[in-house]
Amino acid sequence: MCGVAGYLGYVADGAALLAAMAGAIAHRGPDSEGIDIFPQAGLAHRRLAIVDLGNGQQPMASENGRFVISFNGEIFNHVELRRDLEAQGHRFRTSADTEVILHLFERYGERCLSLLNGDFAFAIWDSLRERMFLARDRMGVRPLFYTRHRGAVYFASEVKALLKVPGLQAMLDIKALDQILTLWAPIVPRTAFQNIFELEPATYAVIDRTGVTTTPYWELEYPDHGDYPGVAAEEELEDLLMDAVRLRLRADVQVGCYLSGGLDSSVIAAIASKLDTQPLRTFAIAFESREHDESYFQSIMVDHLQTRHVQTLMTSGDIAADFPGVVRHMERPVIRSAPAPLYALARLVRSNGIKAVLTGEGADEIFAGYDLFKEAKVRRFCSRQPGSKFRPLLFRKLYPYLPNLGRQTPEYLSAFFMAGSANIGDPLFSHRPRFRSTSSTKLFFSRDVRGALAGYDAAEEMASLLPVDFRRWHPLNQAQYLETRFLLPGYILSSQGDRMAMAHGIEGRFPFLDHRLVEFAARLHPEQKLKGLDEKSVLRRMARKMLPEEISDRRKQPYRAPEAEAFVGGAKHEFVEAAMGAESIKRFGIFDPVTVEKLHRKSATGASSGFRDNAAFVGILSTQLWQETFSAGSSSRAVA
Repeated sequence: MCGVAGYLGYVADGAALLAAMAGAIAHRGPDSEGIDIFPQAGLAHRRLAIVDLGNGQQPMASENGRFVISFNGEIFNHVELRRDLEAQGHRFRTSADTEVILHLFERYGERCLSLLNGDFAFAIWDSLRERMFLARDRMGVRPLFYTRHRGAVYFASEVKALLKVPGLQAMLDIKALDQILTLWAPIVPRTAFQNIFELEPATYAVIDRTGVTTTPYWELEYPDHGDYPGVAAEEELEDLLMDAVRLRLRADVQVGCYLSGGLDSSVIAAIASKLDTQPLRTFAIAFESREHDESYFQSIMVDHLQTRHVQTLMTSGDIAADFPGVVRHMERPVIRSAPAPLYALARLVRSNGIKAVLTGEGADEIFAGYDLFKEAKVRRFCSRQPGSKFRPLLFRKLYPYLPNLGRQTPEYLSAFFMAGSANIGDPLFSHRPRFRSTSSTKLFFSRDVRGALAGYDAAEEMASLLPVDFRRWHPLNQAQYLETRFLLPGYILSSQGDRMAMAHGIEGRFPFLDHRLVEFAARLHPEQKLKGLDEKSVLRRMARKMLPEEISDRRKQPYRAPEAEAFVGGAKHEFVEAAMGAESIKRFGIFDPVTVEKLHRKSATGASSGFRDNAAFVGILSTQLWQETFSAGSSSRAVA
C-alpha cells in the first residue's frame, strides 16, 4: 500500500512541492519515496513495500517511457494478468503488480480497468498526449482527492497532501457537514473541504489543459424484483470466497487477519488459516466495557484455529487520547468514536511487524447483515396493520443489546421506528429512521449555519442520485444499494478502514469486496440473504462447515465503541474541554454555544439519552477538532 500525489499545470518549484506533498502522507508509505518531474506535470510516491520488495519503486515508467505511474493499492490477480500479457509478447523488468498496470494501460487504455481485481487508486502520466489519467477501484477502498487551484490541478491520496499547495486554504464545506450529520458521510465528490473533491469509486478521470473529466466504468446493479437467476448459492459462494482469500494472501510479507469474534472475520480467518502455509497471525480489540467487548468469542476462534493471537485492550481513556489523531487522519468530522479502536488496532499490528491484514468488512453490506435491513423489513410488516399492538414488539427482538428498548410500549416503538407513518414507496424508506436520529445533531447548528443551509436537504440530494432502475429492485436490494453505494465507501472503508490502517502503514485487504463476490451476492434471491429475520443466511449456512457453532450461529453484534462517556465519563481531557468550550464554539461559529454547553453538561453527568445525544456529542467534538487541525476559519469563512 502506498500514497500518491501529483499535479498538471504550471508550478513554480514542482520538485519542492512534490516533496512536501509526499512528506505529508509518509505514513502511507514509510519504506521509500520517489518523485518524477515532467514539463508542467509531476508525480510523487510513498511506498509500503509488500510485493517485489527489492524492485517496484515508483513512479515507474513504461519500457518506451511514454507512460509513468504512481500507484496506491494491490492488483490481486496480477500473476494471471502478467501471464496473459507475456503470452502476447510483453516483457517485464520486475515482478511488481505496478508494472502489470502499465502494460495493461499501454495495450488497452481505460478498458484495462475491467480486468483488474484489486483495491487501487493510481495516476498515469501520458507524455505523448500530455494528460494525466486517474482511476479508483470499484468499491472505493482506496482514496483519491483532487482540486483546481490557480490554473493547475493537484491530486493526492489524502487531503493533507493537497494542503501543501501554496495558497490553498482549508475551509469547511457546510453542505458536506450537513451530509455527514445526516447520512454519516459526504456525498462524493464533495468532501469536508470546500473546493476539494474526491474521485468517485468505480470512476476514472482524465486531466488535461481543459480541466477534469470523470467517467464511471462499473456500476452496482441488482435484478428486477422477481427476476432472480437460480444459483447453487452455497457452493458458488464457497468457491468465490476461497479464491478471494487466496488472491489476498499473495504478498512477499506475511499477511495477518483481524478477528472480531463475529461471523465475517471468523470465516475469513478460517479460510486463511487453511490456505496459508504458516500459522496465521490474528489481531483483535478487547474493550474494558462489557457492553462492547467480544473477546470471549475471539478466544473461541483462536482456540479453534490455533492462531498466533495478539489483543489490545481499549479503555474509554484510550479512545479519548487517540481521538485528535483519528480526526487528523480521517480528515472529516464523524458521528461515532468507532474509528479510534481501529486506529489503535492498526498500531498494534504494525508493532508486531505485520504490514497487511485481511478483514471481514463488506459482508454485512452484500449479504444483508445489518440490523437496519431487518428493521426495514419489520417496518414494512407493521405498515400493513398500522394499529397492531403486537407487530411493533418485533423491534425488541432486533436490538437485544439495547435494554431500554425492551421496556417501551408498542406505541412508542411504532413511533420511534416510523413504523406506521412512513411512506413505503419512499426510495429512502429503509434509512429514514437512521437519518432522522443522526440529523438531530443539526439542532445544535448556529443561526448563521442554519441560514446558510436553509432549503437544503441532504437526504433528498442522495435520492436524486439513485439509478433509474432503483425502483424496480426488491426493497432489500434497494436498502443494500444505499448502504453499499454511499455508507460503505463514505464511512466504513474510509473513516474506519483505509485511513485508520494507513495511519500506521497497514494495508487492509477485504475478500468480501472482491467484485466477483459483490456481483454474485447482488444476483441472489433476497431470502437467501435475509431469511425471515436471520441475516446473512447463505453465508451462515456455508460457515457451519468451518466454524464452531457458537460462532456460525451467533447473531450479529454491531461493532460499537463507548461514545460520549469516553470523553467525559472519567478523567477530564483538556482538548475536550477546550473544543467544547464556549470560546472555541463561538470562534468557529458552526454550533450554538448555549445548546452545546447543555449537551456537554448532560453528557458529563451521565444523563444523555442514547444514540442521538452520543452522535451529537461526537459530531460536534470532531467538527471542532477538524477546525482546529485544518482550518483557522471562522463562521464567516465556513459558511461562505
